[in-house]
Amino acid sequence: MSFLDIAKRRYSVRAYEDIEVEKEKLLQILEAGRLAPSAVNYQPVHFIVITDKEQKKKVYETYPRGWLEEAPVIIVACGDHSVSWKRRDGKDHCDIDLAIAVDHMTLAAADLGLGTCWICAFDAEKCRKLLELPDNLEPMVLLPVGYPKGGRLSEIKRKSLDEIVSWEEYKGGK
Repeated sequence: MSFLDIAKRRYSVRAYEDIEVEKEKLLQILEAGRLAPSAVNYQPVHFIVITDKEQKKKVYETYPRGWLEEAPVIIVACGDHSVSWKRRDGKDHCDIDLAIAVDHMTLAAADLGLGTCWICAFDAEKCRKLLELPDNLEPMVLLPVGYPKGGRLSEIKRKSLDEIVSWEEYKGGK
């Protein structure tokens, strides 16, 4: 399968089968995150893989959606601000580095026939407390992983290249 085929296959899954995800597949997904590039190769990421029912309940408290409870695995993707690269103007690249890693993981999951859903609208501070994370680790993304139930209902609408690309100089409307 080509990279573009994998990218087209990935979508936000919000319904999961009650099937355990094989550890080998989880390790491949995590390896994809580990291999992701980061600013100055500082790799300011940490992934907490949660499969235990009681631990999943804690995470569910930070984003109480029924479909999240169905997911057999939740990966809490954290950025480590104590080791992330900061640009000369102070811009912390931790968020960018973590986003690249999580994107690699979502694509790896799609390649393995698994579904994910990138969740950022959760209570990060509550998550930090419930999982007893140190101050330097910020939980940034909840990534449920599992076998999709039902499949995609419709094609995802995307802007055309003409709407998002300029050649040689900015030619936008505003």
